[in-house]
Amino acid sequence: MASVKKGLVYLLLSILVVTQIYPLFWLVMYSLKTNEEILGSSFFALPSSPQWGNYKAAYKGGHYLQYLGNSILVTSVTLLCVIILSAMVAYAISRFKWKLGPVVTLVFLLGMMIPMQATLLPLMVIFKHMHILNTRWALILPYITFSTPIAVFILSGFMRGIPAEIEESAFMDGASVYRIFRSIILPISVPPIMTVCILTFITIWNEYIMAATFISKEALKTLPFGVYTFVSQYNVNYGAIGAFLILGALPVLLVYFILSERITKGMVAGAVKG
Repeated sequence: MASVKKGLVYLLLSILVVTQIYPLFWLVMYSLKTNEEILGSSFFALPSSPQWGNYKAAYKGGHYLQYLGNSILVTSVTLLCVIILSAMVAYAISRFKWKLGPVVTLVFLLGMMIPMQATLLPLMVIFKHMHILNTRWALILPYITFSTPIAVFILSGFMRGIPAEIEESAFMDGASVYRIFRSIILPISVPPIMTVCILTFITIWNEYIMAATFISKEALKTLPFGVYTFVSQYNVNYGAIGAFLILGALPVLLVYFILSERITKGMVAGAVKG
């Protein structure tokens, strides 16, 4: 009986692996086809002759390096701000006893429920009066706003499980609150911080609606805009679009593989301690 259960588990995991990997494999095959093969051949057919020129077209025609640089800059600044703000807020609401603690927690939980799309019009009006439309701040500020609530939720759940004796010992040794936060709490919280990093990174890296609404300058556009370079009124280069999607996904895959172990530890730690 145990062997049957084990076999069923392996079968289920194998199915999950195939369903997760096959779309990426299909996209790679898609990026190596001509328009005629994509539109005329079988959906599952392999390319008759790999069109590596699609990647050259995606790299040059899609302004890959320019859009990649903009995405990296916006994402990096957002990540830094989200980590600093969410860590401080999570520490305050999880370790301190103060009257407004539950209210602040509720405000951040409500922030997780507001859809990003519902704020486009009011943000457009606000940014217009602030004169930051068509600047990177028009993306960075809302990205920080919408990424911080979930980050606070993850980090506060972890920090509540940190033994209070650690802080009490540090206080007895004369450490200030800021020293404890910087030298004790942050190092302990590295696993959930890594989880926050990857979740925020993926969300911002693939975001298009706000970028399309607040940015019209070619020099400031981010990576998702590159796909539309290959779409014109009378022609669509499907192979180049597939190649650009692969190039755009590479940084995400690279970051995930580098941080995968820390991410897993962070999720498990948050689940146990939160």
